[in-house]
Amino acid sequence: MADKPTKQKLWGGRFTGKTDPLMHAFNQSLRYDQRMHAADIRGSIAYAKALARVGILTRDEETKMIEGLQAVEKEWDSGQFTPAPDDEDIHTANERRLSELIGPLGGKLHTGRSRNDQVATDMRLWLLDEVEDVQASLKGLVRVMVERADKERDILLPGYTHLQRGQPIRWSHFLLSHAFSFKNDLDRLQQLIPRISVLPLGSGALAGNPFAVDREFIAKELGFLSLAENSMWGVGDRDFIVEFLMWSSLTMTHMSRLAEDLIIYSTAEFGFVSLSDAYSTGSSMMPQKKNPDSLELLRGKSGRIFGNMAGFMMTLKGLPSTYNKDLQEDKEPLFDAVDNVSASLKIAEGVVATMSVHGDKMREALTMDVLATDLADYLVRKGVPFRETHHVSGRAVALAEARKCQLNGLSVEDYNGLHEKFEDDVLQVFDFEASVERRTAIGGPSRKTLDRQISVLRAALD
Repeated sequence: MADKPTKQKLWGGRFTGKTDPLMHAFNQSLRYDQRMHAADIRGSIAYAKALARVGILTRDEETKMIEGLQAVEKEWDSGQFTPAPDDEDIHTANERRLSELIGPLGGKLHTGRSRNDQVATDMRLWLLDEVEDVQASLKGLVRVMVERADKERDILLPGYTHLQRGQPIRWSHFLLSHAFSFKNDLDRLQQLIPRISVLPLGSGALAGNPFAVDREFIAKELGFLSLAENSMWGVGDRDFIVEFLMWSSLTMTHMSRLAEDLIIYSTAEFGFVSLSDAYSTGSSMMPQKKNPDSLELLRGKSGRIFGNMAGFMMTLKGLPSTYNKDLQEDKEPLFDAVDNVSASLKIAEGVVATMSVHGDKMREALTMDVLATDLADYLVRKGVPFRETHHVSGRAVALAEARKCQLNGLSVEDYNGLHEKFEDDVLQVFDFEASVERRTAIGGPSRKTLDRQISVLRAALD
């Protein structure tokens, strides 16, 4: 006697043999895709309404189905939902439970719908909700950097290139340099939203919906900005996931660079900042240690996020058209990226908000050699070409090194011996505050230009 078809699975009618338990576990995604339960039910409610509009469901059936779906959602929210052994994924689980609640009517929900367009819809809905939270966290980080920059603009420190002292800047200018990277990340995330907000539902398995459901109605019900114009593209497209993973990789790269700067600045060798105890840990052996673990984890997670992107792109690159089971591998890297980027932004906000800034240590790090460019600029203002003044300033640095003194330790006569254009006012060059305030071109570290930077960033947060 032949085995009965495996009807408990959505695809079971064609099969008579049982699935290998190992294969069932290997194929199952409910353990991680159940986090999309609300998105799945939202999509199903909208689809039930669309089915009623074309006569597949009566109004009474529509009402009963929607109430059943809402009951399933309440079970998820209350923690009372119990997965069944044959629930492959969140779609199977929700439909199975719906049918238990409302009977055979639940079987009508899948009319004209495939898990191919269903899962693509769920993922877009879920990601749109998550992007709102990520945006809020990103704005929170930028906001705390802007507010600190506004309050701490009196603090001066060396600006570094190649990790060597370069020119004097304001601490605020340093903070805002990182804030602008995150501001650009915010811009890019907002630009990505329209490409996430595309409705696949109604595309069927690959060849569209045979019941003429009103996809524009579904898009409006679910809040999508547009809909997939090609059904094959609609079920197979995962570019929105790749783009989010790319965005996450770049954002975490910026996070890593901020973390690296603050790690260096928090060392005893620099002593520019101290992390609060809330974001530090100690050593199991060395009792004196206070480690910037929060920043090190932020730096480390950037590699993890980039790995998620690279791994999924390798999965995607060899796939034939439309849906293939390989696309089940889109969820875990996306979920992991969302979780870790969101947490990283919140941790970074806390670190920046609570760290102590040691302006005295920053000031001590300012040595007169960081004004060597100002010395060259002094001669430029006297009409000497910069290429010549650069060479003259370099000779002054060499002379000071030879005499084991700072640039301001050289006399006016010493300077006059280097170039005839040096006069008594050359000594006015050696003023860190004046140096910073001379840089009034847009983008510089003067108080005036900081006002502009802060205004630009605050406008981006509105």
